[in-house]
Amino acid sequence: MDYKKTATDILNYVGNVNNVSHLEHCSTRLRFSLIDNKKVDVKALEKVPGVLGVSMAAQCQVIVGNNVVEIYDEILKLGQFEKNAKKTSTEKKKIGDFILDFIISIFQPIIPAVAGAGMLKAMLLLLSMLHLIDKTSQTFLILSYIGDAVFYFLPIMVAITTSTKLKVNNLVSVGVICALLLPNMTTLLSEGASFLSIPITNVSYPSQVFPAILSVIFYSFMEKFFTKISPKSIRIFFVPMVSLLVTVPITLLLLGPIGFFFGTGLTNVILFLFQKFGWIAVGLVAAILPFMIATGMHKVLVPYAISSITGVGKELLYLPASLAHNISQSGACFAVALRTKNTELKSTALSAGISALFGITEPALYGVTLQRKRVLAGVMISSFIGGLSIGLFGVAAFALVGPGLASISMYIDESNGSNFIFAIIGFVVSFVVSFVVTFILWKEDTGKQDILINEDEISKEEKTVSMIASDSTVSIVQPIKGEVIPLNEVKDDIFSKKILGDGFAVKPVDGNLYAPCDGEVMMLFDTKHSIALKAQNGAELLIHIGIDTVQLDGRPFEPKIKIGDKVKAGDLLIKFNLNEIKSSGFDSVIPVVITNSAHYFIDKNSYIKENNQNVIMEISKMEVQ
Repeated sequence: MDYKKTATDILNYVGNVNNVSHLEHCSTRLRFSLIDNKKVDVKALEKVPGVLGVSMAAQCQVIVGNNVVEIYDEILKLGQFEKNAKKTSTEKKKIGDFILDFIISIFQPIIPAVAGAGMLKAMLLLLSMLHLIDKTSQTFLILSYIGDAVFYFLPIMVAITTSTKLKVNNLVSVGVICALLLPNMTTLLSEGASFLSIPITNVSYPSQVFPAILSVIFYSFMEKFFTKISPKSIRIFFVPMVSLLVTVPITLLLLGPIGFFFGTGLTNVILFLFQKFGWIAVGLVAAILPFMIATGMHKVLVPYAISSITGVGKELLYLPASLAHNISQSGACFAVALRTKNTELKSTALSAGISALFGITEPALYGVTLQRKRVLAGVMISSFIGGLSIGLFGVAAFALVGPGLASISMYIDESNGSNFIFAIIGFVVSFVVSFVVTFILWKEDTGKQDILINEDEISKEEKTVSMIASDSTVSIVQPIKGEVIPLNEVKDDIFSKKILGDGFAVKPVDGNLYAPCDGEVMMLFDTKHSIALKAQNGAELLIHIGIDTVQLDGRPFEPKIKIGDKVKAGDLLIKFNLNEIKSSGFDSVIPVVITNSAHYFIDKNSYIKENNQNVIMEISKMEVQ
């Protein structure tokens, strides 16, 4: 691969150097913080050699797999992003995107250190169990202290990443946290301390992340305030001095205890849920991880995982579920590699299967799974079954690293030897079930049906052969007034990447949603924002009013039908308040998706007029040739 060419193309399609305010990477993704997201050419990015996928959730994430370090280094040679660091995005973010971006920016950079330290401690436990090293030896103790140091000084690392995100002085931020970790301060707090006669809660700050985050957020306000009012001649010492003078006591008295109890409470809530629904919860999380990873939402579980490992020494939900999911991705890819006769797909699936086996799933997810619904179904089924087995045994993880073959020692529990055995059992169950189910579900001769159909890539001769009789064709008319747009322009990866199926979307100009074809109402969400219809030829249509409008709890929506009703094209389905959706900050676009499109040929016409209605596309059932 020409890393320089790939890097140049990626940088060009994200809006060039002047549009990038910050760039970082994780194990498989380039993560761009951009000034204007509208300048990103997603279609062109996805066609760059080496790019597996693109996600615009919170950040512009370009998935490049195992070549991420090389491409990252080449991009750094092409531009100096520091000059754009203080520029802010021109696009107003939703609160959810803002929080997700903030969490990723803080925790993503520290994961390598945490993962490395955790794996070191897990490997030491393995060597000790095999009697290859003496736990009482100074060599063992020194190596163990290396791992302990990362967790002990974790608040300092969080202070650096938080201050970097907030664009305030890194070293003064670290100074605030160092005051909390000072041995003399720790001793004073344990003996009972007060400040200006106000008692201070005794909190042990080593390994705590939430007190550090709150402290640096507060410091950022102090720094900006005192910079504004301070004379320039004394600013260099006055601002950090007064900021420290205010921030540290406020943290000791208020922010530190709040952060500590929040982290402890978050962990306790998860543990409580695990105790009540543990094995089922692990299975469910494992099954939905493909969608969480595709949208970046799995990152919201990282703070909990860190808090759990540093607080109670283990984690019972996210990492065990990730083990089932990662190995299921691997098994599915190996099944595809064995079954396919396509040389390129065989190579891709084999490489992705090996990566997933070692805990890196993006190559499998974007290169194989999400492109083939039957493979995705196999992964979800096996992830659920594997997750249930792991949850049923109560498997706990002791290091924050992507679960896989190389990191299986992260499940070693010195006080419970069966934990490691049960993790291996879950590993085997996930792989075997995934391989068998995918091998049965996915077939080479239905590959074009299995991949989301793109009518531009199929010749008219192939279209004719693939269709059954003409009476299996259903016309889909425009369900609401407005501008018709392709699905890939919808600002939600679940729709734009056609994970749920192919279709189109409409930018509505009023609040009257009509039936796009004759059919039966199969589902109406409790929140009334989404409806499913089954057409006469069996095609299943999902119509979703707006993006994330589930949060409106049904307020703007007034259904005119109920489940089981038979409808004709043009019948009024739902009336809704378009202005309320927009004023609440939600995107009002309406995706119309054929959720079982793998079994149908979708012919998108040029908005043909039929009975005064726009026919957007025709859906024809296909037969296997």
